[in-house]
Amino acid sequence: MTSTSPQHRLILASQSPRRKYLLQKAGLVFQVIPSSVDEGAVPLSDPAAYVKTLARAKALDVAARHPDAWVIGADTIVLIDGAILGKPGSKHEAREMLRHLSGQTHQVYTGYALCRHAPARMITDAVKTDVLFKTLSETEIEWYIRTGEPFDKAGAYAIQGLGTFLVRSIHGSYTNVVGLPVCEVIEALMRESVITLGEAPS
Repeated sequence: MTSTSPQHRLILASQSPRRKYLLQKAGLVFQVIPSSVDEGAVPLSDPAAYVKTLARAKALDVAARHPDAWVIGADTIVLIDGAILGKPGSKHEAREMLRHLSGQTHQVYTGYALCRHAPARMITDAVKTDVLFKTLSETEIEWYIRTGEPFDKAGAYAIQGLGTFLVRSIHGSYTNVVGLPVCEVIEALMRESVITLGEAPS
């Protein structure tokens, strides 16, 4: 997939290496310009509404500085028993999160926003995926914490990394759990004629 023209410049308003990787694997050409939105300033609400609000704010923040570009904003949260699990700030927090997730089904919500200032366009949506964890032993939890992987991940795990062994099954979009529902984002970009299918590889 390629941009249809230079006027359809694409920006990812996120410093997440996982989102960058997913879009690159989908064949998109884009810049990475992280937003400066203070996520803590957005009040918690309905999970889908919350991630859409944050995604929209991130996209608008970058689009205001690049009005000619299409900007992708996104935000992902992990929800279990009505509680949002953010990124653990310590080994203790990571341990408690993993114990909470052990043997249970939780939800991963990712909100995404696609916007352009000139002319004004905004598309937002949220995708939910159900994720079932295996029952974790204390040995498995402590091993995983020692790898260091949990500490910059919502919910203290990375399904695309070493944390893949924690997940028994998922119902819904896999890429959504990684950090961006690629199918839905690509469909939205194609509807807006931002990208088009290029020549198939020989």
